[in-house]
Amino acid sequence: MKRILITLFLCLCCMLTIAQQNAQFGQYMFNGLFINPAYAGYKEELYMQAFVRSQWTGIKGAPQTLSISVDEAVKDERLGLGLLVSKDKIGAQSSLNLSGNFAYRIKLDRTETNVLAFGVGVGVMQMGLNGSLLDPTESGDNRIPTGFESRLVPDIRAGVHYSNEKFFVGFSANNLLSQYLSVFQDNSLLSITSKPHFYLTAGMVFPMNNDFLFKPSFLIKDDLNGPTSLDLNASMMIRERLWLGGVYRTSVKLYPKPLLQSDVRNRSAIGLIAEFFVQSNLRIGYGYDYSLNKLGNYDYGSHEISIGYYLNTAKSRRPKCYF
Repeated sequence: MKRILITLFLCLCCMLTIAQQNAQFGQYMFNGLFINPAYAGYKEELYMQAFVRSQWTGIKGAPQTLSISVDEAVKDERLGLGLLVSKDKIGAQSSLNLSGNFAYRIKLDRTETNVLAFGVGVGVMQMGLNGSLLDPTESGDNRIPTGFESRLVPDIRAGVHYSNEKFFVGFSANNLLSQYLSVFQDNSLLSITSKPHFYLTAGMVFPMNNDFLFKPSFLIKDDLNGPTSLDLNASMMIRERLWLGGVYRTSVKLYPKPLLQSDVRNRSAIGLIAEFFVQSNLRIGYGYDYSLNKLGNYDYGSHEISIGYYLNTAKSRRPKCYF
């Protein structure tokens, strides 16, 4: 039974490309550039960050994701520049993305803490499919590649982001170009097509006293065909050295989707998140998710590690950067 479930799962991931979701991170609030190009330069100093996620550990072919980013604000912090590299693998399919991100940042008041940013990311995507990892029910299917097939295509992402010292909200869209390219119109060979994904996120900080801050946030993810995902987060900062929090992930029905299976279970996962400031310029985070659906009977949860590093500068505003 376990082999059957795993086989069905991998087939769905590799074959039903109309309902893909981009790579998932539980610590999205600490990885803003991955979601939104307008986040570039938000911390107003050079910041480098790396994430690695192993999802549904114990299941062969489960998602493995790596993201590395660096961003900085220049020109009196009115221009944000960012570079993002990410790699994702699930079953027989894989993707490698490289994106240069640019944000125009408008300071709305004299305190320079209310900032409205418009961002765009331009890059390339390598979409790959390893046919040797697929196990078709019938032999001789000419649409399945015999080895590894990949396609390199350009792509665009865009977003808007508003923030002050205690609040942020952002909306962005990824994979806006690749699906329209003629290279994906050839149906003679099975291939992976990247679909647009949309992100809406917001959060707020509530100071409780000199030692504790409470920060709730949410993230809505949608790809127009698959389930709309909702992440609800609540975190506590302790003495500006440690973030501790939890996450609940589920799906919501915002509008009709004819291609979506009607009996999909809403509950998806629950998890814990922690981030520790080892030094004033070094952050290390860990996240754990546990599946609430039937998949939880077969995996050992999802694990995520992050490392963030600030380059020391005289203009640092780190104590006020809560997102």
